[in-house]
Amino acid sequence: MAKEKIILTGDRPTGRLHIGHYIGSLKRRVELQNSGEFDKIYIMIADAQALTDNFDNPEKVRQNIIEVALDYLSVGLDPAKSNLFIQSQISELTELTFFYSNLVTVSRLQRNPTVKSEIQLRNFEASIPVGFFNYPISQAADITAFKATTVPVGEDQLPMIEQTKEIVHKFNSIYGETLVLPEALIPKNEAQGRLPGTDGKAKMSKSLGNCIYLSDDEKTVKEKIMSMYTDPLHIQVSDPGHIEGNTVFTYLDAFSTDAHFQAYLPDYANLQELKDHYKRGGLGDVKIKKFLNNVLQEELAPIRARRAEYEKDIQGVYDILKAGTEKAHEAAAQTMSEVKAAMKINYFDDVELIKAQAAKYTRAE
Repeated sequence: MAKEKIILTGDRPTGRLHIGHYIGSLKRRVELQNSGEFDKIYIMIADAQALTDNFDNPEKVRQNIIEVALDYLSVGLDPAKSNLFIQSQISELTELTFFYSNLVTVSRLQRNPTVKSEIQLRNFEASIPVGFFNYPISQAADITAFKATTVPVGEDQLPMIEQTKEIVHKFNSIYGETLVLPEALIPKNEAQGRLPGTDGKAKMSKSLGNCIYLSDDEKTVKEKIMSMYTDPLHIQVSDPGHIEGNTVFTYLDAFSTDAHFQAYLPDYANLQELKDHYKRGGLGDVKIKKFLNNVLQEELAPIRARRAEYEKDIQGVYDILKAGTEKAHEAAAQTMSEVKAAMKINYFDDVELIKAQAAKYTRAE
């Protein structure tokens, strides 16, 4: 019998999701969901992990559960095909994290490049919360609890998947073949890996105010695009422009197609022709920003429409999350049962153990 193909992925509910999330993962999730290639798809709202560095502000996480759920549904994730659930409601994930922590050394966690960069980002060098430090172990618990074979991630998350693989290998070598080994699935389009902020900074961030959110209205999106960072040396329209580091072109690399040029900018056959003209000079930033606005508005219009419908029934959205969480709990409980059996700590279910102990003490009499 062929092994089931299972996806596990998710997001931390620390804010509304933006177009960086969309092009980097959400759009791909919808494609994978609709491909018919996977037997099960689990999409997790990782609130427990969000609390590791927002422990003093639980209300922030609490309020953003519904925001992330609405973003998921609005981009086209279908509860009939993808299981949407809340991480903290599944206690087995915490249990697995605890057991796996015995398989990983402190020095190994310290060497994890993703952990190192995240610690620096949050200024945790002097005082690292243990929960945050254990993030790779928690992620391994999430992945293995659902027997995920495929984990869609950006390249910056590959060290985390490697750590999960190490945990799986070590557990299976000690306790026997129990856990499923996952494989990473990285974005096909390099431009979709990580979208910079509208100000040209390396990363979209709510705190920097450089995000275009999926929930932004049409007017807000246009305002953000028209104020977007381009080429500081491209002062006059006649000046030759630079593509490298130009945020507008980075977004066009990620979102535009030849069909968009036919519809909104027929003077050019494709993006390469537009780039060539910009580099020669004679092409203004306003023109390319207006084109990008048309491209993004086309992409975001159906997302806005779906969100508006789901916003009319918030109770229904919570019902979707509850049903998905119940299904996820069943799967995690099954894995937990198998893990405990492998570790020989399923005392009340181990009939042979009880019989052997009973026979031992019967002989002693």
